[in-house]
Parts: sequence; structure tokens; C-alpha cells
Amino acid sequence: MNSIIIGLGNPGEKFENTPHNIGFEVLDTFAEKNHFPEFVLEKKLEAEIAKKGNIILAKPVTFMNHSGKAAKKLSLFYKSKNIILVHDDKDLAIGCIKIVCNRGSAGHKGVESVIKAVGNKNLTRIRIGIASQKKVEAMKIILKEFSKAQNLLVKKSIKKSNDALLCIIEKGVPKAMNEYNKN
Repeated sequence: MNSIIIGLGNPGEKFENTPHNIGFEVLDTFAEKNHFPEFVLEKKLEAEIAKKGNIILAKPVTFMNHSGKAAKKLSLFYKSKNIILVHDDKDLAIGCIKIVCNRGSAGHKGVESVIKAVGNKNLTRIRIGIASQKKVEAMKIILKEFSKAQNLLVKKSIKKSNDALLCIIEKGVPKAMNEYNKN
């Protein structure tokens, strides 16, 4: 069965290196480390796609809050409900990741869009912390670049997220949760 891994972010240079695009960064790194072909724009799916075997990496070209449009098209085209969503999370500290399944969006508009489009049954998510402090307002951090000090923690969380993705693919979600939810 095909596994669709969707990294959330916003298209365009303006949004590169921002916390909201960490899902794209994880997929770029994962594709490179695991020798996927280059991402190619598939207009009908509204996403850039890299495919290797039964693993599809997808970066929606819709803006974050409309990611569900691409998720639904991907799910239907590849005939798969097995979706792993990789995204930023302001409720987790920078450097932390958490794997969850069948959960609500917690106010994340991109995740909410995906859940509305494909449901959250069997939806696995890798939440990647972007907050430097508790109770931070999303709009104050999601579109600002990380500081140099924060970038070191971000690189570690990207590596940890890549390792978690590989674990999910090779050993399953419960094993990955046991191993990577220890922050």
C-alpha cells in the first residue's frame, strides 16, 4: 500500500526558513538522505511530489490553510488513506517532536484543513516544536526566521523527525511513538 507523507508549509521564497515551513524542510532532508528523485510539480494534485517505491513525499503548493485540497487529491489519486503529516507546532518547544494519531488540529489551520478533507482516522502526525516559550501567539512566530541559536535546535528536530519517519515506515507507528515521544 502507498504511504503518503505530506509536509506542510507555504510555497514561495518569502516563506523559506520560517517555522511554518518546517514540514517542507523535513521532507527535503528525508528525500535527500533516502535518495528520492527530485520533487516535481504535479499541478493536478496541487503538490510537488517525489516518489520512490510505495512512498510518496508531497509538498502542497496551496497555502498552508488550504493543504486539505492537496491531501484529498493525493489520497484519491494514490488510492491511499495511509497519510503521515509533518508540521510545525507552537505548543511544543523548539527541538521537540511528538508523534500522534487520530487527534484534532489543536487550532493549527493547515492540519484542520487536512482533517476536514480526509478525516483523522489513521492520520499520523509528526508535530515539530517551534516555540521558544510557553503560550506564544502563533502569528508572532510562524512566519519569522529562526535565530542562529534556534537553528541548532531546529536542525536536531529535523534529524529526529527524519529518523522518526523512517521508523514509522519500517517498524510502524506504535514503535515510533515509543521511541520518539520521550522528549
